[in-house]
Amino acid sequence: MRVVDQQAGSYAEFEAFVAGAAGRLLHVALLLTGEPESARRLLAGALARTYANWRHLRGDDPYDFTRRELCTAFARTAWRHHGGAGVLARLSPPERLVLVLRLYEGVAEEVAAAQLGMPVDRVRVLCNRAVAALRNREAA
Repeated sequence: MRVVDQQAGSYAEFEAFVAGAAGRLLHVALLLTGEPESARRLLAGALARTYANWRHLRGDDPYDFTRRELCTAFARTAWRHHGGAGVLARLSPPERLVLVLRLYEGVAEEVAAAQLGMPVDRVRVLCNRAVAALRNREAA
């Protein structure tokens, strides 16, 4: 009986997390993909992986874990996400990913680099290039 109670408690905690974080995570996914349906699929997969690891996340931030899963899934499927709609549509998928992590989510360069598996200098270059491309678009 205790196992069932623990599972029910874990599910309730996960539901509370999703209720509080899903809106922001969906916005992150939408910024990355530029397409609502792709964003929902990307988020659903990240939330499924978060739920599968929920018991192991004790002490860790589930939002960070889910965002990392979301970004990893986007990076794996980036070839599908060229174009789309929105302000970031003209950026390459790596530029979008770095820009969203650094500027929208406020992730430090070092943390973003570690999460994406690239050198800090590469993150800096991609972010600067993305910002310059957006500024050039505004000036035009």
